[in-house]
Amino acid sequence: MKVLVLGGDGFCGWPASLHLSDRGDAVTIVDNFSRRRIDEELGAQSLTPIRSMVERRAAWKELSGKQIDVVELDVAQDYQGLKELLDEVRPDAIVHYAEQRAAPYSMKSAKHKRYTIDNNVNATHNVLCAIVDSGQDIHLVHLGTMGVYGYGTAGMAIPEGYLEVRIPVTTDAVVETEILYPTNPGSIYHMTKVLDQSMFAYYAKNDELRITDLHQGIVWGTNTIQTNLDERLINRFDYDGDYGTVLNRFLMQAAVGYPLTVHGTGGQTRAFIHIQDMVRCVAIALDNPPQVGERVKIFNQMTETHRVRDLANLVASITGASVEMVPDPRKEAQENELLVNNDNFLGLGLEPITLNEGLLREINETAAKYADRADHSRIPARSVWTAAQQAGVPASVEDH
Repeated sequence: MKVLVLGGDGFCGWPASLHLSDRGDAVTIVDNFSRRRIDEELGAQSLTPIRSMVERRAAWKELSGKQIDVVELDVAQDYQGLKELLDEVRPDAIVHYAEQRAAPYSMKSAKHKRYTIDNNVNATHNVLCAIVDSGQDIHLVHLGTMGVYGYGTAGMAIPEGYLEVRIPVTTDAVVETEILYPTNPGSIYHMTKVLDQSMFAYYAKNDELRITDLHQGIVWGTNTIQTNLDERLINRFDYDGDYGTVLNRFLMQAAVGYPLTVHGTGGQTRAFIHIQDMVRCVAIALDNPPQVGERVKIFNQMTETHRVRDLANLVASITGASVEMVPDPRKEAQENELLVNNDNFLGLGLEPITLNEGLLREINETAAKYADRADHSRIPARSVWTAAQQAGVPASVEDH
């Protein structure tokens, strides 16, 4: 299979590219390397020493004998270049990671909000237009987020994309149908994924594009089978307040003797998936595309749900770290339940890596190994969601 991986230099895109190449797909990475420039903007670096793309490609070729092509292209801005690339490569599938992925970064300022909207929405729409424009039958697999649903479950498990509803139309007649599960984004970043979802529904209906949308939970872990082969292939590990995901942040904090910072009460329940399972899910999605004319296929790409304070206590019990409750920079419910249906991937053969199975290995092999590279000044989360929080007034939301 010929696959374009948009955003293939990033935290999810790089290990996915290696996984697909390793299984025999012809992979072309497309990236504008904006994530590396954001590191420079924030003054924060990956805890792991990630190499240049030139070094990464050469190491992979040396170790595997397989070639990954790389094209530097801004998918959000260079539509003509993207269209020409599709005409040249004629891919069977596109895996779309080419979006600014951090909720805190998207909320830093008006500038960051506008950049996230401009980049993410333009990138997705350009890809959809280019597929139609090319006249090719290309399966698009998009990395979405569980955050499109919000974090309340209304007493039921969140279904995979679609909700069965019954609508009374007269006193004795009811229409039964399915709709996209109502969205409730929690940040500008999450809102871009909601807009993506609406564009996908339209292009699947109007142009019969084949689209799979992966509503992914929070990724934990750093390396996959392939990135573990050689340090030159190592994946990035973000721990700063903007890009570090909660569990990875806890692992690094424990490794450097910093208190595990739990925002608010820590009663926020989130969905999680290990990075090795993430790349497996992408391959499964590629191998099980929707048919032409089908609606968008939506998978909930997660394996477990946990409360944040429970995760902190688990890491603390393993490492002896202390736990510190700090003000929550987000506008969110402090306590929520989260029930999620993920039957599709399990039915297609995914055997998940659990926290209990992989957590200690992750602490020892990554966080502790590179602890000397940590900049403690970058650990606190400084991006806040509202003007009131910027002024020092706690935000409030209705608990639901």
